[in-house]
Amino acid sequence: MNKKLLHVELDFDFKLIALTSPSKDYRLCFAINKFTESDFRKTEDLEISLKNAPKKFFSRYVYYPENIECEFIFLANKGNEGFLIPEMKAVDYFILIKEFIDEEDLELFLSQLKQLNEIQAVVELDPEKIKSKENLIF
Repeated sequence: MNKKLLHVELDFDFKLIALTSPSKDYRLCFAINKFTESDFRKTEDLEISLKNAPKKFFSRYVYYPENIECEFIFLANKGNEGFLIPEMKAVDYFILIKEFIDEEDLELFLSQLKQLNEIQAVVELDPEKIKSKENLIF
């Protein structure tokens, strides 16, 4: 019997920002919305199901800018049953920016985030270097 193998390469074509903040997700999104003039809105939680493990739920907010064809997704790193990215327990939240974003716009957004009193640290990450990067594909 012939076997055929399917090799799948995951697409990590997005920008990833890690945030450290003691604030609750809704308070932090409110502050980000107010300061950056964005419009993050709560959507249904991200659900991750693994074999023989309880389902994990992570708070999720989404923002679709009017003039730019991209999607901003704000995710909590800590959920009901652990961490979205377990090797990064010091990170409280992630912002994924899918589709195209201009480097100037990204730098402006990062500098605005760094000015917020509610945020202690802002770091742009390379998704390819994260061990649990599959959790960021949904």
